[in-house]
Amino acid sequence: MKEKFVCPRCGNQEERYIGYHNGIPYCRRCLSFSGRNVDITHSIQQGITLQLSYPLSEKQERVAKETLSLLKRGKNVLIHAVTGAGKTELVYDSMAYYLGLGLHVGFATPRKDVVVDLKPRIEEAFPKAKVISVFGEHSEILQGDIITLTTHQLYRYENYFDLLVLDEIDAFPYKDNPVLKSFFRKSVRGNYILLSATPSKEDVQEIKKDNGMVLTLFERYHKNPLPLPEYIHCYSFQYYFKVLSLLRKYENENKPVFIFTPTIEEGKKLFRFLSLFYSDGEFVSSQEEERRSNIERFKNGELTYLVTTSILERGVTVKDLQVIVYKADHILFTQAALVQIAGRAGRKIQAPKGDVIFLASERSTSIDGAIKEIQRYNKQRNLL
Repeated sequence: MKEKFVCPRCGNQEERYIGYHNGIPYCRRCLSFSGRNVDITHSIQQGITLQLSYPLSEKQERVAKETLSLLKRGKNVLIHAVTGAGKTELVYDSMAYYLGLGLHVGFATPRKDVVVDLKPRIEEAFPKAKVISVFGEHSEILQGDIITLTTHQLYRYENYFDLLVLDEIDAFPYKDNPVLKSFFRKSVRGNYILLSATPSKEDVQEIKKDNGMVLTLFERYHKNPLPLPEYIHCYSFQYYFKVLSLLRKYENENKPVFIFTPTIEEGKKLFRFLSLFYSDGEFVSSQEEERRSNIERFKNGELTYLVTTSILERGVTVKDLQVIVYKADHILFTQAALVQIAGRAGRKIQAPKGDVIFLASERSTSIDGAIKEIQRYNKQRNLL
């Protein structure tokens, strides 16, 4: 009997993804992933220590210590923490412990923009470490003391990481992607930490089956509740004018605004309308070449509003940000996505509050679920 082909890179064994060249099988599922892999014997420099310039809250400190304690016992960890809880800071102690032992540490996330923002934060916390970023067009340097990378680049690091932190496990394109999940599994030779504000039931079940435990943190580091979204009903002809009215209000209050749209096409049309009245805004999406510079302009106060797709639903912190979700009942706005989007508001200690407005023609299951989930988090933060 002919032995079944199993891809050594991604573990695929489905016939529909297997091709043959001169009678030799190959995997079409991960064929696009090519390039050199790293040397697993690479040495980490000594003397790397954590130098955090600000204290953790009492609850952050508790979760950080519990995480390290579990790792020392050989357990994997899923940290379920609300948006703005400071998830990155929760793993610094664990990273410092592994680095102190001369072991390989990585921090992966599905989106390139988040990797770019993450590198300087980790460099500040570990000033003696060589921190590198690895993503699509930035893969010349592959080894350092701390490696920040997209999940797509994990294929280069087979059996490499003694500690791998994986943030945003529920984000596209990692979520439900068997190839990327296989790369993650194959890159870990020690233990891992998963981070998420909105883990699924399957995520929780999987970590428990995989010698792991779930830790929770439902309080933001500034101890204020999560902004509770307000649902506003709109008929089809009202949307543009309601957005314009809200934008006028926030501009008068000198408050920056994110306006989330479900699709690129919807975003472009809405921006064209708004730009007739306000010129100090931009539209950003995964297809816009200027998105990084426009996001920086927004952070620097040069722009007062951004119309955006879900590309900015994670990893962005702006003081006093107000959030509008346009056509929030669209099928692409899942409950988890709406919770993430709502989490953009009220993240700064100097401005812990902010409006989150869901504009929709009906109160969808996702809208209702997101509001109830945030209410539940706000209640639980006082119980832990």
